[in-house]
Amino acid sequence: MRHLRYFEALARHRHFGRAAEACAISQPALSLQMKELEEILGAPLIERAARQIRLTRLGESVAARARDILSAVEELADLARGAQAPLGGQLRLGVIPTIAPYLLPRLIGALGARYPGLDLRPREAVTRKLIEDLTAGRLDAAILALPVSEPALCETPLFEEEFVLVRPRAEAGQPVPCSDRLREMRLLLLEEGHCFRDQALSFCKLSTQGTREMMEGSSLSTLVQMVGAGIGVTLIPQMAVAVETAAAPVAVARLNAPRPSRTIGMVWRRTCPLAPQLAEIADLVRSCGKEAAALPAILPAPAAPPAA
Repeated sequence: MRHLRYFEALARHRHFGRAAEACAISQPALSLQMKELEEILGAPLIERAARQIRLTRLGESVAARARDILSAVEELADLARGAQAPLGGQLRLGVIPTIAPYLLPRLIGALGARYPGLDLRPREAVTRKLIEDLTAGRLDAAILALPVSEPALCETPLFEEEFVLVRPRAEAGQPVPCSDRLREMRLLLLEEGHCFRDQALSFCKLSTQGTREMMEGSSLSTLVQMVGAGIGVTLIPQMAVAVETAAAPVAVARLNAPRPSRTIGMVWRRTCPLAPQLAEIADLVRSCGKEAAALPAILPAPAAPPAA
């Protein structure tokens, strides 16, 4: 099993250094384990080059079979965990970056109080990576924006949250722009790969081809700080308002109806033996998420449009 886990990581990363880091071992140790596996099977699995590796034809077949075997072993472990009352052991939970900093502090405390034997292992990554790890059995569940439209996954909607406008503090008294007006402003966006970027573009009716001249950031914190410096305006989910705007010279306002929003949900594999327990955890996530996404009472509503 150890050989298969290491080989699956190498097949996934196609790089000894990154695979060794993922397996928490040294690169020479990983190389030795791969040589042992090739000796056990009596055939080469890897073509070693100076800067990259390739799998042999047999290596590709073994990698696919290894993933199936490892997934089956994980399901056996899940069956054992599912028999525990209350739930214990590791819970590998993925969360997208536009949710993780604002939800996890509440959720970790709530899970610890309800499931004292639970060892939460959160992992932050963009939606595409979370879905990949979830379907491969490297995660038990993930919290992200719905829908994901993956037939192998069960989706459970949890709560809705609005997007709010963040602009320089000097513009606080100005009318709230509509989506058409936002298209004409310097809109700051998350970099490609974040689903929140795509949702913001959709609200503003912008195509990805029209974003080349726009400023981008790797996090919501970066975007808000850029707004505070007077570079432009941005949209952030309401869950991020309290944390990200506390130390920035910005003004926050709700957009005019119909307001952009997203559905936050939790997903897991349909075949996962922990499904009943994950449904219980989803209820706890829903409660924590609604608290985290509550808009501050001081947040002003958009001004009424001028009379015709």
